[in-house]
Amino acid sequence: MGIRRNIINFMEDKVYKPMLKEELAIKFGLEGKEMEAFYKVLEDMEKEGTIIKTRNERYGLVDKMNLVVGRLEGNEKGFGFLVPDDKTKEDVFIPTEDMNGAIHGDKVIVKIVSSGGDGKKEEGEVIRILERANETIVGTFESSKNFGFVVPDDSRIAYDIFIPKADINGAKTNQKVVVEITRWPEKRRNPEGKVTEILGFVGEKGTDILSIIKQFKLPEEFPQKVQDQASTIESTIKEEEIKNRVDLRDLNTFTIDGADAKDLDDAVSIEILDNGNYRLGVHIADVSHYVKERSSLDKEAYKRGNSVYLIDRVIPMLPKELSNGICSLNPNVDRLTLSVFMEIDKNGGVVDHEIVEGVIRSKARLVYDDVSNLLEDDDLEAAKKLKDVSHDLKIMEELCKILYAKRERRGSIDFDFPEAKIILDDDGIPVDIEKEDRRIGNRMIEEFMLVCNETIAEHMYWAEMPFLYRIHENPDTEKLNDFNKFIHNFGYAIKGAQEVHPKELQRLTQEVKGKKEETLINTLLLRSLKKARYSSEEDIHFGLAAKYYCHFTSPIRRYPDLQIHRIIKLYINGKLSHSEQEKLDRILPEVADHTSITERTAEEAEREVDDLKIAEYMSKRIGNEYEGMISSLTHFGMFVQLDNTVEGLVHFSNMIDDYYKFDEEKYYIIGEHTNKIYRLGDTIKIKVVGADLVKRTVDFMILP
Repeated sequence: MGIRRNIINFMEDKVYKPMLKEELAIKFGLEGKEMEAFYKVLEDMEKEGTIIKTRNERYGLVDKMNLVVGRLEGNEKGFGFLVPDDKTKEDVFIPTEDMNGAIHGDKVIVKIVSSGGDGKKEEGEVIRILERANETIVGTFESSKNFGFVVPDDSRIAYDIFIPKADINGAKTNQKVVVEITRWPEKRRNPEGKVTEILGFVGEKGTDILSIIKQFKLPEEFPQKVQDQASTIESTIKEEEIKNRVDLRDLNTFTIDGADAKDLDDAVSIEILDNGNYRLGVHIADVSHYVKERSSLDKEAYKRGNSVYLIDRVIPMLPKELSNGICSLNPNVDRLTLSVFMEIDKNGGVVDHEIVEGVIRSKARLVYDDVSNLLEDDDLEAAKKLKDVSHDLKIMEELCKILYAKRERRGSIDFDFPEAKIILDDDGIPVDIEKEDRRIGNRMIEEFMLVCNETIAEHMYWAEMPFLYRIHENPDTEKLNDFNKFIHNFGYAIKGAQEVHPKELQRLTQEVKGKKEETLINTLLLRSLKKARYSSEEDIHFGLAAKYYCHFTSPIRRYPDLQIHRIIKLYINGKLSHSEQEKLDRILPEVADHTSITERTAEEAEREVDDLKIAEYMSKRIGNEYEGMISSLTHFGMFVQLDNTVEGLVHFSNMIDDYYKFDEEKYYIIGEHTNKIYRLGDTIKIKVVGADLVKRTVDFMILP
């Protein structure tokens, strides 16, 4: 690290003027072989965007030259935004004419051209492309007489890709294809590419989800080396391993999950202590026992970052031998765990805790709905199924309510969005969309995992050990001010937007509960908050109003959890040596950034698949009439949400009884001649008039 730090320190000096590499080498007193190594360091620092080589071959620090490094967020209209690597900097607007051949996702250096102000963003121009994000692009092929072109599925890529005749490779119009870029775009010139893979025709079974898997570059298979390693792992636990652990097999542990879950990360247990406090046990699969650091399994898990759940399939982080086998806490078999026991008082305070390496034997595999049916409705069938654990479940319900009340008191924000459950038939065709409720069974596990994650994070914070936190920083004042102006239309306000406390936003979410505008206001509030992410530096979790938080409870499907399991096990066994801590300090920032990115990719892919299947479901219901609620207003129309959570657009061009426009001040849509007004939350009747499977959108028309 020394030489890099020295270069940065030298260039940070106020009197430094950009120098040639030879001049720099002389300044550092280098010669011969040393110079070659030095030039290599300069080259690496330039590639990552720390320093820049000017047109006259001189080197300077990017930060000192009014330049910003980051990732480009494209827009279908051609312009973009730079999201800076430096998290303290604001996004920069890049006009279409200043994109200079950069495409969505590219890592670029941007020169600031105008400094913003008056609520406007800074504007910039792309001056260097450091790394291309889209070596391959997925899209729909269209054939022309002597050439073809591909329309990218990702609308943030604003170019069609030109395909010379020789590179069409048998693709036909309306097929989904993968294209390798052979020539990058330049001003007024589209990129060129060649078709490397044909995925199938639009609408053909399996083509749609496969296109999304390819678009997000999600891995389809495990490399052979990884598969081989997974198949050598024993599927039972050796007696000598059990001897090294706390034997918890007699404890009444069980899992509660969705009906079709196969990767069971967590089991729970409960006891009432003599002093009346609860002793909650959260038992997490000890994945790090099987996935050794730097092994092929570990490298692949890190690369994937997390499992991805796409309606009818899972792209797992670990091979099924582990994720559904030896690591999954299946009933009536011995399983290794990292167990956390928390003593919790009647106010929800964790008064004591211990972390142990354990072995459990889960007594039952419970399903959320059965548990909820028992606790909410005293359902007889559920009572029969759950008779051995019903006493424990009732105590857990009590504790869940105490923990929830405690979170509520401190200001934790609970977004209760209606979730859509999309049901597919055996051919992958959507046959139903239902609204999914968060019932007591789900909420119970949620509360137990939250308190466990907090307990672990606080424990490791006070131990002053390198660690991976899950943070959610304070919201951006400007965004909150805009949000405050918006909700003023509905008669709401938040106090102290400069230094807002989560409690104030929690109060708002409670105030809008059950109102017509609830979903809209919650959605916009969520957008004005920052995104939660992983960090090697401790910080608050604003949304949970928690001082310390981490992800500990899902190591089968999230790499950060696996990473911190390793740290915790070293720590509780007294093996976190000084050199081990130094190594962690070095690698954790990178693990945090990488897994934050893979998490966002997974979320985007999951959302795309949902949107696609919703569009497909509605495409079979063109002409159907429904009642819905106006859920948002725009300059081109209004969105209407149906009871099953499906949202569609009523475009102004489909509102034929008048000429309508959006009044931003009064926040309604008004007809020019009739003065007819449409407001958020209004209930209207609509007819389905279109569904686009490529853009993954649905169109409605208002019925008189």
